[in-house]
Amino acid sequence: APGPRSYTTLRDEAVKLFNSLQQLELERDPVPLMQGILQTCLDLPPLVDEIYCQLVKQTTEPPAPGGQGDLHYWQLLTCMSCTFLPSPPVLHFLRFHLDRRTESRFPASEMAKYACFIREALGKTKGRECVPSLEEILVLMRRQEMICTVHCPGAPACSVAISSHTTAEEVAQELVSRLGLSQSPNLFALYEQSRRREQPVGSTTLLADVLTRFE
Repeated sequence: APGPRSYTTLRDEAVKLFNSLQQLELERDPVPLMQGILQTCLDLPPLVDEIYCQLVKQTTEPPAPGGQGDLHYWQLLTCMSCTFLPSPPVLHFLRFHLDRRTESRFPASEMAKYACFIREALGKTKGRECVPSLEEILVLMRRQEMICTVHCPGAPACSVAISSHTTAEEVAQELVSRLGLSQSPNLFALYEQSRRREQPVGSTTLLADVLTRFE
């Protein structure tokens, strides 16, 4: 379909993605390549299962378990788990891969830590409007949270730790509590502001998507 990026057939794009995964293993800075793979999956949803299956394959019996190349695959799998849900059959197989093939076989390893993080993320992911920003990918690679700065009228800016699943309503409620406004009869919301416009952020909107739009 017409859009900012031109694609060929799904089969050809699947082959291109596999080649990108092979390249990922050797990349010194894998973040832009990861974001490109995620963007293709967002634009072409039928390829989401394909990438999950390819990543399961790449993280099964790797030549160097826990090596840099292997961890790049786990990091991309982490980003995938915070962005897309696979179909039920692939999700079932993925959980088997995380539990039996990874956490049980390599306890306390970096791979097991990623597997645990991914399993928890899959229970919260509902789909994204945007792929993770470069900053979000960096923090996901470290299994950490992002720091979001919110500017409050009449008060200093507040820093709030958010995950890929944090909604605008959750952040607004936390700020109301911090500022001692829990008993206020007023309603509160977050707004996003650019040079051209200011608009409220929907209560169920993921803050990570807003940050990606800013990027």
